[in-house]
Amino acid sequence: MTVAEPALSSAPVPPLAARARVIGGSPVRDILAVTARPEVVNFAGGLPAPELFDAEGIAAAYRAVLAEQPGRALQYSTTEGEPVLREALAARTRARGLPTAADDILVTTGSQQALSLLATALLEPGDTVLVEEPCYLAALQAFGFAGARIVAVPGDADGVDPRALEELVVRERPKLFYTVPTFQNPTGRTLPAARRAAVADVAARRGVWIVEDDPYGELRFEGERMPWIASFPGAADRTVLLGSFSKVMAPGLRLGWLRAPEGLRRACAVAKQAADLHTPTVNQLAAARYLADRDLDAHVARVAAAYRERRDAMLAGLPDALPEGSVWERPAGGMFLWAALPAGYDTTALLPRVVGHDVAYVPGAPFYAGTPDRSTLRLCFVTQTPREIGEGLRRLGEGLREGLREG
Repeated sequence: MTVAEPALSSAPVPPLAARARVIGGSPVRDILAVTARPEVVNFAGGLPAPELFDAEGIAAAYRAVLAEQPGRALQYSTTEGEPVLREALAARTRARGLPTAADDILVTTGSQQALSLLATALLEPGDTVLVEEPCYLAALQAFGFAGARIVAVPGDADGVDPRALEELVVRERPKLFYTVPTFQNPTGRTLPAARRAAVADVAARRGVWIVEDDPYGELRFEGERMPWIASFPGAADRTVLLGSFSKVMAPGLRLGWLRAPEGLRRACAVAKQAADLHTPTVNQLAAARYLADRDLDAHVARVAAAYRERRDAMLAGLPDALPEGSVWERPAGGMFLWAALPAGYDTTALLPRVVGHDVAYVPGAPFYAGTPDRSTLRLCFVTQTPREIGEGLRRLGEGLREGLREG
């Protein structure tokens, strides 16, 4: 006679960490997943134009590195980054007016990792972080994941208001202020030099870190280059400058860097050791070889010329695509254009109808740390050709008109 064994009871596994339960995914990534069909004209992603990559130049750099020093290229490296790349990055920074040594640089796996490392090194749960309004989405994610309390600083069409920044620094006692002062994501705005000096002065007098993120600054279409906040008096010992090859060389390399005072840079290096040990060696050496053999500035100038043409195509088509009473800004560079529909319109609610016309944008609401302006949206103008932009805007207009009729 066989006796059945009692069924085993299964205890639940422990829950996820609170931060993983509270912080959601990126709305941009979610939209991209929905709109991955090739027929969709995608103004949602911040995707550089792949046909403008210097694929042959990058391939030649990899071939040279793997042929001449395969053992080094395929081996572990130091956490701080390959010395030859750090020196090349320091030289480019010095050439743009900011004294920098190779030892001031920490190479990161994209500048997004730099944000995560800074959050780890600087923030305790409950610490306050000040950000622009609206703000780069993935920065909100990084700081939120660290348990920070995020407070938006008011601004206008010229960017953050330094007087409002000082008032909030005094009242909120934040650890840091995060800013993208040149061709900001999502608005495309550029902070004037006088305001940059004022922000540096606030940081010096009131005691706060500045995280100055500059992934788009080289993509200038017109006007003069603005000095980094890090270059102004009083800011040197409290400003972290972030850079990236994602927008000027190729995002798939996943190469970024941070320039920071020694103590903070060292803390970020320890955090990086726990995260990934180091950024891939072969990518670093290939980027350094590219900088040695090719003229990156000339390549960036060609890319910026193409992007300017695409920006102009989008600006020309917006009056027919957006409802009467809409407003938008004219960026002097970068990748993004920010628009607002008339008051009362909700771009999140309208998006499904627009996607049904095989075109996509990013609603503005997720970019706000405070109360969102739901009439806003972000359009990326660099991924498509001018002809494709024209077709995408035609579809956008149809989708918005249909959504507004049904709303």
